[in-house]
Amino acid sequence: MASDYLDRILKAHVYNVAIETPLELATVLSERLGNTVLFKREDLQPAFSFKLRGAYNKLAQMKPAAIERGVVCASAGNHAQGVALAAREMGIPAYIVMPVSTQTIKVKAVEALGGQVLLQGANYDAAQVAAADLADRKQLPLIHPFDDPDVIAGQGTIGMEIHRQTSGAIDAVFVPIGGGGLIAGIAAYLKSVSPDIRIVGVEPEDAASMHAALGAGEPVTLGHVGNFADGVAVRRVGDETFRLCQKWVDEIVLVNTDEICAAIQDIFEATRAIAEPAGALALAGLKRYVAEQGVREQTLVAINSGANVNFDRLRHIADRAAIGEQREALFAVEIPEQPGSFV
Repeated sequence: MASDYLDRILKAHVYNVAIETPLELATVLSERLGNTVLFKREDLQPAFSFKLRGAYNKLAQMKPAAIERGVVCASAGNHAQGVALAAREMGIPAYIVMPVSTQTIKVKAVEALGGQVLLQGANYDAAQVAAADLADRKQLPLIHPFDDPDVIAGQGTIGMEIHRQTSGAIDAVFVPIGGGGLIAGIAAYLKSVSPDIRIVGVEPEDAASMHAALGAGEPVTLGHVGNFADGVAVRRVGDETFRLCQKWVDEIVLVNTDEICAAIQDIFEATRAIAEPAGALALAGLKRYVAEQGVREQTLVAINSGANVNFDRLRHIADRAAIGEQREALFAVEIPEQPGSFV
């Protein structure tokens, strides 16, 4: 029920660790796109991601006796930092299982927050299996990164802030989707108080698990997902997040890697901040939506969800950004291995 989630969000405990992030006007980009574009700056959170909202709210809603020996979670990075930070604030251990492919910056950040990191599994789904086994062996609670009502409610406080910061005077909100917890929470709040606001999810073309689930009418497990936007590389969305998205999300936009890179550049030029690929996903979808729908003179919000990116990835991102903006093209040709082929 919408009223149940609205109540959960209003009662969520997040501000012991989270800040109310600004909603910033991207002036030059707004002029270029012919719409008012606002960035919700979740990259400015203490752990450089929105994830600490849901993680802290989940732990805050649990009985102290249930978590005094510690908690376990699986994450590709940002949920791990959120759980580690929340656990540190509460003075309890946090055991964090991360895929072996996790970016170094995210592993070090979790360790700096006091989390005990175990690198297991090729992707998030494999890490989640390992985390569940660890939680069972240690008899500790497993903190799910997205498919949990308290986690969803914590993320939903972003929707509450957006509505307060704009008095509801917006046309659409663009939200990145991994497992679906962020968009489920934002949609639950905004659709409860301003049903006419469009909620648009954005996924990478090679990790479109919610798009596939909505098309099938139920969660499905993708055979493979791309890892460029590792923060949203989830093969299967949650049952609860799917239910909420099926009810409240208006549409989903799919974008490619080059469009994500171009959005990272746009965010840098507007804010001088460097978003991670998943963090720029919403803006990439907003730009495609504007181009395909031809909308003008609307107020559009993009959730800048995170900024945990390895420095050594920036050259690749910069190279692909020009292709994403269609200022350059990439061609591939096959050349026979015989004399004179290059002449």
